[in-house]
Amino acid sequence: MSDTVFLVVVVAAAVLLGIAATLAVVRAERGPTMLDRTIALDVFTTTLVAAIALEAAFSRRTDTIPLLVVLSLVGFVGSVTIARFASVEPEGEGRIRTAEEVAREDAERRAAEEAERDRAVDRDSHGTGAEGEVR
Repeated sequence: MSDTVFLVVVVAAAVLLGIAATLAVVRAERGPTMLDRTIALDVFTTTLVAAIALEAAFSRRTDTIPLLVVLSLVGFVGSVTIARFASVEPEGEGRIRTAEEVAREDAERRAAEEAERDRAVDRDSHGTGAEGEVR
């Protein structure tokens, strides 16, 4: 009786994995963006790993474990690589600046801070009499 239950569970899991793989392929084909396709292929890779694990459990074999590890790592590295190159970096980010560029940016930042302080002082004293003036 337990062999029949085990077989039913394996067949049900295989059907669900087949449906998941089919839906992931459809999502990868439709897109519309590269990140949608990446997630769909990641789901497909995970489904493939689960299907191989299911087959290993059904046939009671352990020699497929290295294949599962390698396939999982390939899926992970692929997803991380695509995510890394899909992200948009700001202009000049990650570039090593020269000493002159750093000095110029510091001078510009200091000048902007001084101008802001001057504007704040003008706003505070605008429209008032001189300090100590009696009206």
